[in-house]
Amino acid sequence: MNLMPVPAGIPSPSSDFSSFSLGPLTIHVYALCILAGIVAGLWLTSRRWKARGLNTDDVWDIAIWAIPFGIIGGRLYHVISSPDAYFGADGDLALIPQIWRGGLGIWGAVALGAVGAWIGCRRAGIKLSTFADAAAPGLLLAQAVGRWGNWFNQELFGAETDLPWGLEIDADNPNFPADAAPGTLFHPTFLYESLWNLAGVALLLLLDRRFRLRGGRLVWLYVAFYTLGRLWIELLRIDDAEMITLFGVTQRLNVWTSAALLIASLAMFVYLTIKARKGGEGSLYLPGREPAAELPDNKNETEAAKSESASSGRPVRANLAETKTEESHPHRSKDNGPPA
Repeated sequence: MNLMPVPAGIPSPSSDFSSFSLGPLTIHVYALCILAGIVAGLWLTSRRWKARGLNTDDVWDIAIWAIPFGIIGGRLYHVISSPDAYFGADGDLALIPQIWRGGLGIWGAVALGAVGAWIGCRRAGIKLSTFADAAAPGLLLAQAVGRWGNWFNQELFGAETDLPWGLEIDADNPNFPADAAPGTLFHPTFLYESLWNLAGVALLLLLDRRFRLRGGRLVWLYVAFYTLGRLWIELLRIDDAEMITLFGVTQRLNVWTSAALLIASLAMFVYLTIKARKGGEGSLYLPGREPAAELPDNKNETEAAKSESASSGRPVRANLAETKTEESHPHRSKDNGPPA
């Protein structure tokens, strides 16, 4: 019996599939992957936001600021970390805004996206840490989906490999290494990172359900998990990148960035965990922006206010926060005079 031959590796989509025309518009599949990742990430974030009892409209209001900031930041980081294509001898500055060709650096996206999220959170009265913790698993999900854009563009693959899941790259593709023989297989780093990120989504959701991580702790766990994976994946890649020498070791900029962020994120997680155990989790909202449902509404406080009214002849205060202010100064007399 004749069996169908097993493919030598993972085939890459033909360049004909990397874009298509829709009337006068050219739609790039890379951009669709990024868009699909954003939609998936916002969907998961909205579900987590609703589970916290928060208004899901706030997610979209914050995203309006975070997404464009993140795209700009991601592009700027890519240009800085891979400058030869833009500023080198044969560079072309006109390529900088052409993000559909690929090239979004995650750390620039996270950094500038956080600035946009901060603006949106300030407008919504929400703490940035509240949004960051809710969005952390969704951010990993968005990255897992978006990484498939590199597959359609036949870019950002790893070194040569003879593994059965090696990635096929067209020999006439500009990204195909000049010193490699046609038919050479390469590590599918896009697939490694996508699977790593999906595992991270499951892990973060599990840890959050088990330990109810708040105050920024979950987002720092996201940074730690992602950089741990990005570190070994980055070491496999062979695309052009800015090389940095530290301590006598020359490595890609993203390797050093991942290592530094891994250490910093673990330190921040430990710090915030200690802080949470000492002072509690605190409100999800900015000071003074809490909704009415979060204001003190304790029965004992109400009874105390009524008792005070009966003994002093003063009416019950509608604002219980005023009662708490006076209770915090037990030596002060009712007429706010000096202590007795």
